[in-house]
Amino acid sequence: MEMVIDTAVKYNDIFMSGVKITIIISILSCFFGLLLGIVLAFMKISGIKILQAIAAVYVEIIRGTPVLVQISLVFFGLPFLGFHFPSFQIMGVDFERLSAGVLALIINSGAYECEIVRSGIQSIPKGQLEGAMSLGFSKWESMVRIIIPQAIRNILPVIGNEFVTLIKESSQVSVIGMADLMYTATTIQGISFQPFPPLVIVALYYFIMTFFVSMCLRVLERHLKVKSVR
Repeated sequence: MEMVIDTAVKYNDIFMSGVKITIIISILSCFFGLLLGIVLAFMKISGIKILQAIAAVYVEIIRGTPVLVQISLVFFGLPFLGFHFPSFQIMGVDFERLSAGVLALIINSGAYECEIVRSGIQSIPKGQLEGAMSLGFSKWESMVRIIIPQAIRNILPVIGNEFVTLIKESSQVSVIGMADLMYTATTIQGISFQPFPPLVIVALYYFIMTFFVSMCLRVLERHLKVKSVR
């Protein structure tokens, strides 16, 4: 235990740098993954067969392949196809690896958030859409003003759970050399020649982040339940 504490104190700056990168990756991936998920969800419920087929194939492929493979494919595959990420640093962060890791996680998260958004929209009674249209709203206005706000309210806790999942899955961007929290463990193992303490510390940091988000989700769920009762 003493060795773990000494390692945490001695290499605190490196660990905190990794925490910062992990949080940035997770927030960006969840936000843009949600936007992608909304687009895919609308494609699935559009009634246009070609759009439904594209969305369905995308979701099945992404959900059927490991995120580690997807990260590797984005980082190594896109340059092979002629697309190169800008190579520079922002506040000491390698933008090339950061953008590749975030893009891969957005692609992955979008498939899961598509199903979350779709189920949220379809959970709203059809009568509300018909009622809004009978009042003079177009189908698009009814979706934007009536259906989507209710759907988002219903799926917020599930989106929060997806964020928790992304915090943990972001550890896999270390495979492309992104200096996230998991990567710091490998770095400190090489510096200190101690394989075990850095892993314990990293595990604790991940637990603290996910536990904090989970507690916030519980508070949010209780708040939403109180508002729904009122």
